[in-house]
Amino acid sequence: MHVAHLTLHDFRSYADLDVALEPGPVAFIGRNGQGKTNLVEAIDYLSRLSSHRVASDAPLVRAGAGQAIIRAAVVRDGRSATLEVEINPGKSNRARINRAQLPRARELVGIVRTVVFAPDDLTLVKGDPGDRRKFLDDLLVLRTPRIAGVRSDYDRVLRQRNTLLKTAGLARGSAREGAIATLSVWDEHLARVGAELLAARLRLVADLAPYVGKAYATVARGAGRDDAAIEYRASLPSVAEDGTSDGDPVMEAAWLQARLLDEVERRRKDELDRGVSLVGPHRDELLLTLGNGELRLPVKGYASHGESWSFALALKLASYDLLRAEGDDPILILDDVFAELDAGRREQLADLVAGAEQVLITAAVAEDVPVALAGARYAVGEGVVTRES
Repeated sequence: MHVAHLTLHDFRSYADLDVALEPGPVAFIGRNGQGKTNLVEAIDYLSRLSSHRVASDAPLVRAGAGQAIIRAAVVRDGRSATLEVEINPGKSNRARINRAQLPRARELVGIVRTVVFAPDDLTLVKGDPGDRRKFLDDLLVLRTPRIAGVRSDYDRVLRQRNTLLKTAGLARGSAREGAIATLSVWDEHLARVGAELLAARLRLVADLAPYVGKAYATVARGAGRDDAAIEYRASLPSVAEDGTSDGDPVMEAAWLQARLLDEVERRRKDELDRGVSLVGPHRDELLLTLGNGELRLPVKGYASHGESWSFALALKLASYDLLRAEGDDPILILDDVFAELDAGRREQLADLVAGAEQVLITAAVAEDVPVALAGARYAVGEGVVTRES
């Protein structure tokens, strides 16, 4: 899979842009602030309908404009399709395939699959649990696009339930009893949707773990596959102790739903006292560790800066390998990565990804791009993208 042509209208710094791209390594070279990352951000947005840089759509629309448009010709198995998304902050976005409008924009999710590695990805190792949960959920959406709807439903249920918990916690007498009675309905919703999201995360981590060990062993020269490991830590004690039924997806979700309801009931008083939901996948953690046996330690707080970078890179490479094993090559995006890596890791990363169908690279200077990724190069400056000969 690769993008053969990209058109932007009022996206970030670009009023209008049309650029033809090629398969293989594609490097966008230019000084900081010239719009290199805006180009790859647009392509990544098509894959998940969200940005790897900001949480909302508003910053994606050029100042003074009401909407932004991203359009890309995508080639897959020799066939081309034109994908388009119209970004309307504060309103519903619209999406089209070959000019035919889709009923819902999120039906575009997963048609283009991208894996992005950027300097901010160090937060996967050093950041809060929410950063690691987002990493899992973003990968889930690329792997199984319908999970986008599940995640959206869960966020909505969580907001409604938290509001009701605050209300019930402050109420007295019959008002409190009524709020608690209503809360039981949202308990059911939380358990049902939360169980589906949790089951998907557990399966993902089980499938991803072998790729993480292999990727870390390759990136951190001298390390073994057993040095790096990931483990899902659910907020449900029963999951941590017993696992998840017999592996059947339907039975697994039903089993988890029952456990979530049990735990919600057990923590009812604590939730009412604090006015917040204390049970569910929004409280879970992806544990990252290095070492063997009794010497295995959490990466956060114990790993060196170089080890942390290697682990973050291993997570992204593992994501790429997993998606590749299950379908077409994802588009790999390396956004200002090489300037952050030492010479050894730079060359090693280049060798690992050189065979990808399309690798999009941003760099401030051409010398930052390794020889192994020599390919099409574009100069980016003052809103203009020019193909270099």
